[in-house]
Amino acid sequence: MGESNRNIVKRITDYVEDHLEDDLRLDKIAEELHYSKFYLARIFAGETGCTIYKYIQGRRLTLAAGKLVETEKAIVEIAYEAHYGSQQAFTLAFEQLYLCTPQEYRKRGSFYPVQPELGIQNAQNGFLYVYKGAVGSLFAGHIRAACRKEGAAA
Repeated sequence: MGESNRNIVKRITDYVEDHLEDDLRLDKIAEELHYSKFYLARIFAGETGCTIYKYIQGRRLTLAAGKLVETEKAIVEIAYEAHYGSQQAFTLAFEQLYLCTPQEYRKRGSFYPVQPELGIQNAQNGFLYVYKGAVGSLFAGHIRAACRKEGAAA
């Protein structure tokens, strides 16, 4: 009998978390975990409702949001560290997730992880995928609304 989908998702997220600073291509993840990229993509999306690419992008943008608030690094440097080829591409992706520009987010001075690390918890009738550190399903919506308000007030 093969490995459970839950274990495969855990192995994927563990690998992603350990290599967020590296070039994370689906082919490389599949090679390291000894599965086809199509199988991994299907299992991950089917179990989590999110593609591996979107998970990686969200995690990198969340780490970048932390750096915006916690460091004085130039935004372009943070963009390159998050694997974006330009500050413009980074700003567009950041704005889609946080609904404000990196500059506006930095001015706010508060870090809110919109895409925390994915974890697995046992439930009474199986298991649940949860975001570590998230405070319920309205968490991201609350942060986005706060960001929008501050952007409108600026």
